[in-house]
Amino acid sequence: MIELKGITKRFDDQPVFENIDLSLAQGEIIVVIGPSGTGKSTLLRCINFLERPDAGHLTVGDLSFDVTRATTRDILALRRRTAFVFQNYALFANKTALENISEGMIVVDGLPKAQAHARAREILERIGLADKADAYPASLSGGQQQRVGIGRAMAANAEVILFDEPTSALDPEWVDEVLGLMKQLAAERQTMIVVTHEMRFARDVADRVIFMDEGRIVEQAPPSELFHQPRDERTQRFLRKVLPQATV
Repeated sequence: MIELKGITKRFDDQPVFENIDLSLAQGEIIVVIGPSGTGKSTLLRCINFLERPDAGHLTVGDLSFDVTRATTRDILALRRRTAFVFQNYALFANKTALENISEGMIVVDGLPKAQAHARAREILERIGLADKADAYPASLSGGQQQRVGIGRAMAANAEVILFDEPTSALDPEWVDEVLGLMKQLAAERQTMIVVTHEMRFARDVADRVIFMDEGRIVEQAPPSELFHQPRDERTQRFLRKVLPQATV
């Protein structure tokens, strides 16, 4: 369903990562972990061209192209197949929760406003915010804002949802409500790639955990294997820091 071949990204001639290969099946949930600054979020942003890769080939569903030759049409088609959940919510401050969720359906998908609003209300019900339809982001808690952000991604009916550290900006009291919604999507087999430091979520939800370090995919395995029998010394060292009680 999703395949990255030889994806490379540089900033000012400094490589963030080079020749990354990764594949993801429909309905699969991948969680990417690793030290800060190792390229996890940049890789996620390259998948839907929030950052333009410098080399490689990208396939999402029936769309496939060389990233160096991607046209505006290719990128728009790619973004219709992927939805992005930002760590800082990225909501429109001047739009209500209902409008934030319905905006893409109206502008991108061309749905009539009434139909888009009806769909947005269904999503607000699903994410537990039916009573916040007319609330603006400033009046919502961090957890509620992030749930609206996830609701906006749900509205896109994307083939894959990309989560960039979705709980990192939240106060601890709001983390569980966002993770709970993500677990709900996982139970429905929504295809997801999640960059996160939430190790418990990775262990509970992921089909596969990928450990990145210094711009490379060091190893990948089901969580039961990677968390308990990591092969690479770098993975072992990282897990000892973030899971001090674990035996690795």
